[in-house]
Amino acid sequence: MADQEKDQVIDEALGEKSIQRLEFRGGVFAATIPLVFFIIWAIVLSITELVTEQALVLGMVIGIALGLFFCKSKWADYAQSLISGMAQPVGVVAIIAWFWAGMFANMLSAGGLVDGLIWFGFQSGLEGGAFVGITFLLAGLFATAVGTGYGTVATFGVLMYPAGVILGADPVILLAAILSGAVFGDNLAPVSDTTIVSATTQEADVPGVVRSRFKYSIAAAIPALILFVILGGGGDAGSQQVVNQLQNEVSPSGLLMLVPFILVLYLALSGQHLLTSLSWGILASVVFIFLSGRSLTEVLHIYKNDAGEAVVEGALINGIGGYFNMAILILFILAAAYLLEVAGTMDVIKNFFLRIINNVVRRAELSIFGIVAFLNMFITINTAAEIAAAPFVRKLGTELNIHAYRRANFLDTVTSSLGYIFPWSGGVLLAWATVQGAAEQYDFLPVVGPAEVFPFVFQGWGLLIVMFIAAWTGWGLRYSGKNGEEIKPKDYKAQE
Repeated sequence: MADQEKDQVIDEALGEKSIQRLEFRGGVFAATIPLVFFIIWAIVLSITELVTEQALVLGMVIGIALGLFFCKSKWADYAQSLISGMAQPVGVVAIIAWFWAGMFANMLSAGGLVDGLIWFGFQSGLEGGAFVGITFLLAGLFATAVGTGYGTVATFGVLMYPAGVILGADPVILLAAILSGAVFGDNLAPVSDTTIVSATTQEADVPGVVRSRFKYSIAAAIPALILFVILGGGGDAGSQQVVNQLQNEVSPSGLLMLVPFILVLYLALSGQHLLTSLSWGILASVVFIFLSGRSLTEVLHIYKNDAGEAVVEGALINGIGGYFNMAILILFILAAAYLLEVAGTMDVIKNFFLRIINNVVRRAELSIFGIVAFLNMFITINTAAEIAAAPFVRKLGTELNIHAYRRANFLDTVTSSLGYIFPWSGGVLLAWATVQGAAEQYDFLPVVGPAEVFPFVFQGWGLLIVMFIAAWTGWGLRYSGKNGEEIKPKDYKAQE
């Protein structure tokens, strides 16, 4: 086949007939330079404890610039490929969903949901291991409501960690319970960034992904809860005066914000579009914030400061602004991944794995598990790692007709777990920093190091074990039908 015909075949397969195939000095694998540089950049930042979202964006920009000098094709074609990669619907959908989810999460926080959940934890009257168990449940509920594992770690680390230590909980197990709650919500929440990315990158709907994922989450959560209750006691009880001080800082009024959360969960799981569900949730949150007597300036406040400059504050703008850096990062990573498509690199990688897999679904799913885990070892921001792994998961999974829900579940569960397990991961470092800050306020608090908590994040380890078993045994495996529906293996074989 002539080179021109090869280019045409590739262009048609990509659905981009107007874009020529790119050629790189050093062969097809030179197209990986932007992503490889980004991964190395992320590793160095992680080791030096300098990782931030802005720094990751800069690393991706530098990597893409380096790739330009290895491109043998016209630089204009390289630039156009980058634009085409950024313009893929998967990235646009994810970014818009992030903005809506961020606004909703901040509305719940502005309404006092955090205080309400903490208050409930205090009123339960539990101590030691029982308190650790209720902390895990409340952290999981909160993370599922607001869709942010990092926010859960920061919030519960400030209030529930000191309270638990005072009430005789083991500090290491207690912090692991908070991290595990973050894992649960980050993995399962319809408004979580990892849920949205895992669904959109695999061309699946968010509600369907959440419904199909629930069995894996619960299978890990039940033994995790039991372990936290059994192992969570044994700490030294502290001053009742400090407990009373913490109790005075929270109130039950914020529990009313569970109503908007339940509304969004119901609408999303009943098949409504995610933006529709979130919009109703945001509207309901405004109503409940108003009824609770809180100022609506917590929702949106536009004014001029002393210098005469316009200032926009409040939950809505904070919710959008919190995802600006990640939105930019996903666009650049999608652009870099698209270079692998137009250079033919993705096909070479896919064919390599397909030879190993040899049309065996178990091998395909174990390969997907391994690829996602490998990238999460080095990219410490879990959403960024998920975005980087997504094209490989989609390629391998679609080749064997594995359903989009199943692919999204492997992508998200492994990512959400490892993001709160590795001592150098963003979630664990945030927990460590939060505990350090709390220890400055309460001198009786021990500071738990990242390496200490590593073995006890039971929800994270449980999810990894559950998904490995699922890949090995085929539990939960579904194929994609003619109309995109889920088909059980026995029905799929009969159909063939």
